[in-house]
Amino acid sequence: MADILIIYTGGTIGMAPGPDGLAPCPGLLEGALDRMLPPGLVAEVDRFDPLVDSANIGSADWNRMLDRIDAWPGRGVIIVHGTDTMAFTGAALSAALVGCTMPVVLCGSMVPLGQGGDAEGNLALALAAVEEAGPGVWLAFAGKVMPAAGLVKHDSHAADAFRSHPQAELAPSARRFADRRLAVLTLTPGLPVPAVAAMLAELDGAVLRVFGAGTMMADPALEAVLSAAVARGCRLRAVSQCEAGGVEPAAYAAGAGLWAAGVESGGAETPELALARLWLSLS
Repeated sequence: MADILIIYTGGTIGMAPGPDGLAPCPGLLEGALDRMLPPGLVAEVDRFDPLVDSANIGSADWNRMLDRIDAWPGRGVIIVHGTDTMAFTGAALSAALVGCTMPVVLCGSMVPLGQGGDAEGNLALALAAVEEAGPGVWLAFAGKVMPAAGLVKHDSHAADAFRSHPQAELAPSARRFADRRLAVLTLTPGLPVPAVAAMLAELDGAVLRVFGAGTMMADPALEAVLSAAVARGCRLRAVSQCEAGGVEPAAYAAGAGLWAAGVESGGAETPELALARLWLSLS
């Protein structure tokens, strides 16, 4: 029986240059694993077919990963994934796998295998981490093994593209993502209130990226739209547009309208984790 499961979803790590740019290259990851697996370590590869660009990853893909993780009898799981939505998947799996008794290690790269970049190092780090890390969901990237719940992709090109912000301890929740309509919405100066109303009308819930420690525009029409959305059952959760620090209800009078409307506080949650937690609470 295999010791570890490798779920290969897609991503830059397994791509090669083609006439239209980088594209998945069949066998590239599997060949690298054949060369890099430590002696005595047996891996089973579950390859998404077709491979999925991480820009297209969604809740059905998270559920597929969770099904395989929950059924896996081995010592750990590596998920090979593109970097663009790595933080969303890290948050989703962290929230759904509270109490998981083995390491689940995410891995990807900014440059494909065989191109002299970061792919080989990140894959080797993941292979080590799945043997050495404790239970939970992690990202192996740029020489670091980071908790995946609070990931932020802060650079679109550099090899050291991720950092992880500490998050509050997660409570057990639903372990699968139901078919719900959710989004992350960002408040900006001049955002038309009818646009907010139109978006919320199509949603079961939303994460609101608000200003600073938890403020928004002083607009009675906007407050009315938020109140009406909450009253009809649309769950709203506020997080800060700042990368660190989070929101603090009642810190500023300019945020009073949020909490009076029934918007929930996401504290120091990243938008990705706030979305995952809200989604699971509605599942």
